[in-house]
Amino acid sequence: MEEFVAKNLDRYADTQGLVPERLAEFGEQYREQGHLTREQLYDLAFESSTRSAYHVESNPKARCIEVTQNVRRVEGDFSKIRLISGLSGFKAPTASAVLTALDPGRHAVVDTRVWASLERLEHVEGRKESFDAADYVTMIEPIREIAQATGYSPAEVGYALFAYDEHVREGTLH
Repeated sequence: MEEFVAKNLDRYADTQGLVPERLAEFGEQYREQGHLTREQLYDLAFESSTRSAYHVESNPKARCIEVTQNVRRVEGDFSKIRLISGLSGFKAPTASAVLTALDPGRHAVVDTRVWASLERLEHVEGRKESFDAADYVTMIEPIREIAQATGYSPAEVGYALFAYDEHVREGTLH
């Protein structure tokens, strides 16, 4: 599995996926400030999902700060994703980017490609095109297991799973 992650991490740079270095910048801001502003959330959402980013602007500025402050205090992956996805423009995949920015050692950016790779590796069952907080929990558990077994971070495993699906998928994504 270590070789699988390494090979697909190398492929990740050739994908249209979120730029890890950019996500790390958001994480630095988040940890330094203790929260993210609406403008920072918009920028992060735009990096993750350009189609839904404009919805972020409909959130009150104070709510964005409140939610991102509270995420740091809440225990449990399900609760964290639910809290972030309470903001407009943040379904579970985009919310996972916020958590990954904050703590790449515990979280991973997830989406359809990551689910499909986990399905191919027999960690989850069935096809998925949309995700909620429970699906995030379903995905992050095997991602953390793979991370622990390989020495990579959950964030890196997520990027590798994304790249793997892009590499092996035939036909369109949906």
